[in-house]
Amino acid sequence: MKKIKLLSFILAVLMCMSVLVGCMPNGNEMTGEKTSETKDLKVALVTAAAGQNDNGYNQAAVKGLEEAKKEFGVTTKIVDKPDDIPGAIEALAADGYNLIFTLEYDFDALIKGVGGKTPIATAYPNTTFVVFNDNPNVDEMGKTMHQNVVSVLFDVHESSFLAGALSVLINENGEKLFSPETHSLTTGDKGRKIGFLGGTSSNGITVFSYGFAEGINYMAKELSKNYTLYTDYNAGFVDSAAGATKAATYYSDGANIVCTVAGSVGDGVDSKAKELKKLSIQVDADKDASQSGYILTSILKNTDVPVKEIIKHYKNGTMDKVKGKAISYSLSSGATGITNLSEIEKSITTDGKETFENIKEKLKEIEKKISDGTIKVTNSQAGEKIDTSKLTNLKMANAQ
Repeated sequence: MKKIKLLSFILAVLMCMSVLVGCMPNGNEMTGEKTSETKDLKVALVTAAAGQNDNGYNQAAVKGLEEAKKEFGVTTKIVDKPDDIPGAIEALAADGYNLIFTLEYDFDALIKGVGGKTPIATAYPNTTFVVFNDNPNVDEMGKTMHQNVVSVLFDVHESSFLAGALSVLINENGEKLFSPETHSLTTGDKGRKIGFLGGTSSNGITVFSYGFAEGINYMAKELSKNYTLYTDYNAGFVDSAAGATKAATYYSDGANIVCTVAGSVGDGVDSKAKELKKLSIQVDADKDASQSGYILTSILKNTDVPVKEIIKHYKNGTMDKVKGKAISYSLSSGATGITNLSEIEKSITTDGKETFENIKEKLKEIEKKISDGTIKVTNSQAGEKIDTSKLTNLKMANAQ
């Protein structure tokens, strides 16, 4: 009997200890280590055609992914400019990647399915897919199609408006701002032409061109001038030599400024601007210093911001805040805007300093009007179409 009582006592003690251990914080909570859910999180990024070393759109996203890997301890993989975007996305999903970012303008296989195949998002419901620069995840009635798709949008239409207004302000004051030794700008009506090169005809490109056009028109109207905007949406994303050739055509026709939204094609435009002593506008990252004095500004699309933020949502278990939604990043988010013009300012003459300061103040005024809704800018990513009849002081050639 004594042995039985002793055994019962020992069992009771062990059961109590088991309960106590179960109630204690686990080792990860005590040490502050990442949870097993975060450690097991596999995140992949599929780049667009310009590739991960484009010094812009793709490279910024890769930077965000690498920072998230260090900060959150996730497993990551980069698939650089694959020939088959849908195939790469599906292979990653099949390999167990929980979160897949895709930077290319290729959504049909993911959202709708092609060739009679099931949409990738439907086939892999436990994988979250993140697309950029459009919201393809809605049907004709505007209803969300897949809850495991996140659409990332940047309010670059507003940033582009600022760049357009800046272009006119610089163009109209070029003789005072720049020395003829460093810049050879066409004056008068012949110089009131601006070029725009887009990599492809898509909402992710026209969101720039529409805002840019409206910014040009806004400032031209205020100054009682008339401008022409030449547009080309077939530049691709990799042929910098072709960019240089096209830019040369615009510059020789009198344009002083060419804006490019076409990956590495913009590098050729920048080089031609320097060669001919003209100006260019870049996009995605701050590239002003790459051709200092000849890149007027860069329209920023900091893709690292949403990449890190969405991975953080996954880590914190708050993905419900973004899944199935279109997330927009405004001027105030830090993910978009234009550069501070510090590089171009190095080329401003002493006599032009005051004029340049006045231009910067004017931009602040315009930015405030955009933020408070006084100025409404067309957003093609939201399905809006530009009303060219309202461009009273701008002829927009080849509008899409």
